Amino acid sequence: MAGIDYAIFITPELAANHRRESTVETKVIHRASMRTYLNEGWLQSYRTFSYAGCRDPERMCFGKLRVLNEDTVAPGAALPYYHTENMEIVYIPLEGAMQHYDALGNTSVIRSDEVHLVSAGSGIVHSAYNANRDRKLKFLQIWVSPERKGTEPYHKKLQLDTTAMRNNLSEILSPDICRINQKAWISMGKLDRDYEVRYRLHSRHNGIYIYLIKGEAAVNGERLRSNDGVGLWETRCVDIRAETRAEVLVMEVPMA
Repeated sequence: MAGIDYAIFITPELAANHRRESTVETKVIHRASMRTYLNEGWLQSYRTFSYAGCRDPERMCFGKLRVLNEDTVAPGAALPYYHTENMEIVYIPLEGAMQHYDALGNTSVIRSDEVHLVSAGSGIVHSAYNANRDRKLKFLQIWVSPERKGTEPYHKKLQLDTTAMRNNLSEILSPDICRINQKAWISMGKLDRDYEVRYRLHSRHNGIYIYLIKGEAAVNGERLRSNDGVGLWETRCVDIRAETRAEVLVMEVPMA
């Protein structure tokens, strides 16, 4: 079985007896303080991986996961048009509303209970702006390298099932539920304190990158705080235990 294996409330008795499936894992840890910070006034960006003019050879990517940015846009401000090709781009608003548009005239508003996929393929000129003039826009921007290059550009907005995220990990994007051009699975969860979920990888060739949006959690025993990330590979499953109320983003991607 791949994907979510179980969700369980860990009592003191269970914690004393609980055992993980024996695995040999390799991991990389990115603390929130390690992220690159960019302040353009209208845009504040925290970047887990090297991106654009910021190049750190130690933090270029995690397998096919190329970009993970936490961006905040001032009220009414806009990102300039830019050209993207051969990249799967995912926008997850955390606060406010984003209006995304492209040079062909396509436009859509994405709110904090939605997710937007832009499959850039052979190339697309697009941009986004804060749809509100009285509050900030905060969102996660994720780039995943595609499985096939030069495909027809495509974009889609999806509704998040916030009920399914409660004390669980819920798939928000995958090859099964959206036309994402990669064997990648992205899930989100909102866990109460002392809840634990186990995620079982779909392929031994994949790795899993876990980003803590809020709260504190332990990932295979490694403690994370808000905006920390940990990538694991050469493993079959991963246990995530909330040590406070926590919001978790899980990205499973091919490593090569």
